[in-house]
Amino acid sequence: MSTPPTKARMNRGSAMRAVARKLALQALYSWQLNPRGWPELMQEFLETEDGPRADREYLQLLLESICTDIVQLDEAIGGWADRPSAELDPIERAALLIGVLELRSQLEVPYRVAISEAVSLARRFGATDGHKFVNAVLDRAARTLRPHET
Repeated sequence: MSTPPTKARMNRGSAMRAVARKLALQALYSWQLNPRGWPELMQEFLETEDGPRADREYLQLLLESICTDIVQLDEAIGGWADRPSAELDPIERAALLIGVLELRSQLEVPYRVAISEAVSLARRFGATDGHKFVNAVLDRAARTLRPHET
């Protein structure tokens, strides 16, 4: 019989996923400048200082899914943004790719968490007001992808 997750275990899991998202953002930024396979990206960013604290499975899911499905994700983002995804700032694009993927495919992640995490990454690593753009695009995406939650 398994024991229910404790709050401390859930918080640790959330923290590990947050680190995975951060590494995914950094890897996707790097990938936009120097395209290569997701396994190489994953290996490179797991070897960073934050690598041991990341949820490896979630990082793999993010990188593999985004790199494999980039055309559809970019088309979707372009539909919610005011310009094509390829014209976006690389940090904003990476944050949007992560947020849209979570909204579309990771239904166990509440839509508010997906948006909040992506906005937080854009605020931390992006241009001064880039997080506002990310928030607006993901709000539109959530209304389409998760209408039952919004």
